[in-house]
Amino acid sequence: MNRDLLRVLGLWRSRAPWLVAGLLVAALAGLVGVALLAVAGRGIAHAVTGAAIFAGAAAAMAWIWPIALMRPVLRYLDRLVSHAAAFRALADTRVWFFRRLAERLPAGVGFRRTGDLLGRLVSDIDALDRLYLGAIVPAVAAGVVVLAIMLLLGVVAPPLAILVAAPLAFALLLPPLLAPGAAEAGRQVAQAQGSLRAAVVDPLTGIEDTLAAGAERVAGARVAEEGATLSAAQRLLARRGAAGGAAGTVLTQAAMLGALAWGLAMGTEGVAGAVLGLFLAIAAAESLGLMPRAGAALAAAAASGRRLFEAADATPPVIDPPQPAALPAGYAIRIEDVHFTWDTDRPAVFDGLALDVPEGARLALLGPSGAGKSSLAALLLKFAAPRTGRILLDGVDIATLTGEQVRSRITCLTQDARLFDDSIAANLRLARPEADTAALWRALDSAGVGDLVRSLPQGLETRCGEAGTRFSGGQARRLALARALLSEAPVLILDEPAAGLDPDTERAFLETLDEATEGRSVILIVHRLIGVERPTKILRLAGGRALTAMG
Repeated sequence: MNRDLLRVLGLWRSRAPWLVAGLLVAALAGLVGVALLAVAGRGIAHAVTGAAIFAGAAAAMAWIWPIALMRPVLRYLDRLVSHAAAFRALADTRVWFFRRLAERLPAGVGFRRTGDLLGRLVSDIDALDRLYLGAIVPAVAAGVVVLAIMLLLGVVAPPLAILVAAPLAFALLLPPLLAPGAAEAGRQVAQAQGSLRAAVVDPLTGIEDTLAAGAERVAGARVAEEGATLSAAQRLLARRGAAGGAAGTVLTQAAMLGALAWGLAMGTEGVAGAVLGLFLAIAAAESLGLMPRAGAALAAAAASGRRLFEAADATPPVIDPPQPAALPAGYAIRIEDVHFTWDTDRPAVFDGLALDVPEGARLALLGPSGAGKSSLAALLLKFAAPRTGRILLDGVDIATLTGEQVRSRITCLTQDARLFDDSIAANLRLARPEADTAALWRALDSAGVGDLVRSLPQGLETRCGEAGTRFSGGQARRLALARALLSEAPVLILDEPAAGLDPDTERAFLETLDEATEGRSVILIVHRLIGVERPTKILRLAGGRALTAMG
């Protein structure tokens, strides 16, 4: 647990100034609370005893109003700064986690349910704020308060300081003492949250199939079951937190009783000290009030961190070389005796594949489903690596290049290319973020969809809808083509680019492709040719080899 928490803190190093500022403001707010009740306690003790507790007691009482005004201001700043620090740290964590996933899931989610992965990206990262806001900030503030009380009472009477501060100091130890016991409950909650999210998201993602199969009742029952599991885990964690809260209350009351016991034991001479100790114990109660539940917060944060690191630490399918070679200027592709399989216990996809794609070539790659056409695209994009053999880019083995380098020369329009629920411009700029408006229009015109976009009231700012539902299948495919064309990569892989289109739309789209890709190397992956593609070479994949070549 501690290792996971320390690693989370390591991810937040760049936000150290904000995090430290939050701690300082929280500590200062706690000290102002102590000062307020210390002055009030001195004043009341002075009134009760009728004796001067210290020189200038009346003047000290005059500080109550300024301190009372400072306290809400500091409380506000405490919330403002500490939450700003936490939100920035969590934002950095999301970016880090997304990048790690992008390195490990280049071919799609695959190994993990979408809902569970979404839970890790959202719920588990959000839960990490408990580490800072629910544990570290209260612990620092409470520690400073207890230390201040110990010093103040130590000046009055060291035994009184021990009686009051000892229970308060023990309350500071509750989080690390309670966290191990709450760790299993925290793990169950984090796991149940991921399972519930998957139970909800998965059937909704394929809602048409769910309804067509009449499976909504089954899906609902599963959601109810996962919800009950989550509720049970949350109740267990809540009981742990409640037990800690009760223990903290007992300890703060023990500090108050210690101050009263001192006063009774010392008689009239101990009244002043007892009143001061009682007021300071009350001041500590507010700061220590969040501490007992910090143990449960630590456990929940550790469990969420563990789930994040479990996904983020998966071995990437292709590891970039530590010292990459220089990116070559050309873009001719040569595949030499490539042997490849996705898993060692599955049949080979390629068994000695060899082919050449010269600069400017237009290669049509034919074959039935399972022949390896999409696997070849994954190899060329360095989403996978051959078991043996080499893939050369202008004579340089791509194994010596980073994936980013390779994909700056080779881009792909997949058969299920997705448009995101954002503007057309934002969707296009995924391929080239720095592209100006003129470049966007050139890409749209090349894809044969520029006039359509111009006719829309919002033009480039028109939202595409989730999965491009704002547009027809052919229009969405042309927008995806425009995004691919916006990339400056000179090699374009088209993986079943017209899949799902009706015959007339398919023909029109493929004719557009022929014109739009002029001057680039094109690898067209299709089941069949319809006569408008005009490739310079045709290969047919079967048995893991390029069996025939034409053109």
